[in-house]
Amino acid sequence: MKEYKFCQSCGFPLKKDKKGGGSEKDGTRSKKFCSMCYKNGEFLTPSEIDSAEKMQKFCIQEMKKDGIYGFYAWLATRSIPKLERWK
Repeated sequence: MKEYKFCQSCGFPLKKDKKGGGSEKDGTRSKKFCSMCYKNGEFLTPSEIDSAEKMQKFCIQEMKKDGIYGFYAWLATRSIPKLERWK
């Protein structure tokens, strides 16, 4: 299986994921998605997040809640449309 450096849903660096990545239904670690996006084989984002553009807006809002400046949040999320989940 391919090793990913970034979550293929939100773009978060997988090596910085404190839980080591999301989890599959069988409890194994996901090599593709982070723990903030994926748990027990399901995505954790609200069901209305069904496009890359909506995911980018959602991530920017969440990053701003954590005190990250808007421009940096946009910069960190601009690759979302190119990620595997959104192709």
